[in-house]
Amino acid sequence: MKIYIPEDIAQAGKDYLVKRGYEIKLGSSLKEEIMAREVADCQGILVRTAPITEKIMKAGKELKVISKHGVGVDNIDMKAANQLGIQVTNGPMSNASSVAEHAVALMAASARHIPEMDKNVRTGNWASRNQVKLTELEGKTLGLIGLGRIGKLTAQKAVVSFGMKIKAYDNQISQDLAPKYIEMENSLEKLFSSCHVISIHCPLTKETKGLVNSYYLSLMKPGSILVNCARGGIVDEKALYEALVSGQIGGAALDVLEQEPPKLDHPLLRLSNVIFSPHCAAHSKESFDRMAVHAAMGIDQALSQKEITWPVNFI
Repeated sequence: MKIYIPEDIAQAGKDYLVKRGYEIKLGSSLKEEIMAREVADCQGILVRTAPITEKIMKAGKELKVISKHGVGVDNIDMKAANQLGIQVTNGPMSNASSVAEHAVALMAASARHIPEMDKNVRTGNWASRNQVKLTELEGKTLGLIGLGRIGKLTAQKAVVSFGMKIKAYDNQISQDLAPKYIEMENSLEKLFSSCHVISIHCPLTKETKGLVNSYYLSLMKPGSILVNCARGGIVDEKALYEALVSGQIGGAALDVLEQEPPKLDHPLLRLSNVIFSPHCAAHSKESFDRMAVHAAMGIDQALSQKEITWPVNFI
C-alpha cells in the first residue's frame, strides 16, 4: 500500500511505515490540483500543514485514512472526510511538551524583556540595565484558556519552574476533574480580570474565532501579558494592538498569527512589547520525531484494521 506525504517528515516516521511494508510517495507541490493528481493511487495521507480538501479526497479513489502530523485538524475538511468514510487520526501526545515549554519560555521572555535586553547589549546600550523594569513570575497568577494536554503541561511547568498560581477556563472540565493546584473559573470575565498572564490553549473553532477581543482584553490587569501558542484566529489582532499601544496590557508573546506569514506592514510587528516566533512551538527535534511516528501509527492502525489510538472521527 502507498502513503502520500505532501510535506516531508522526520525519518523516524518514514522508517516506521517502510518497516511495515508501506511505500512512501513524497509530494512535489502543495497546489491542490497537483496533490489531487499525486494522491490518486494512495491509500493513506500523512499530512502536516497542507490543506486536504474535498477535491483531494475524492481524487484518492483508494483513500482510507488521513493522519495528521500533530494535533490540530483545521487543515482537513472533516465534513468531506466523514461523508466519504475516510478515517482521520492525529497525534495529541506528540507535541504537547514542546508547545508547553515554548509557552512558558515566551511568558518568561516577555516578563523579563529578554529580546529588548539582548538588542540593547548588542547596540551598546548597557545603561538600559538602570531603566528597564523587569517582572517576576513567582507568585503571579497564570490563566489558561483551555485545559487539554498542552494546557495542563503548561500549568505544571509554570508551577514547578516559577511557583505561579494557576487558574483555568474550560467549559468541558469541572473543578473535580482538574489537577488540585488549578482553580477552575466559570467565566472568561473572571479569568481575564484575575490573572497576570493569560495563555491560550484551545482549538480554533467557530466558537473561538476572535474570542480574545477588546472586551476581554479590557478586563486584564495593567502590565499583564497575553501568550498565544494555539491558533492566530483566536485573537482579535486589531484589539490586541490597541490594548498594547494604550498600555492596557504590558506585553504579548505570539507564536501564531491570523495570517502566516504576516505582511511586513502588520501593525503588531512595529511594537517593541510584542515577542514573535514563526508558529514553531511544536518544532523541537524530539517533537518532530514523535509527530512523525504517531501519525505513521495512525496510518498503520487504520489500514491494518487495528484499534486506533487517536481517532479524530469514528468511521
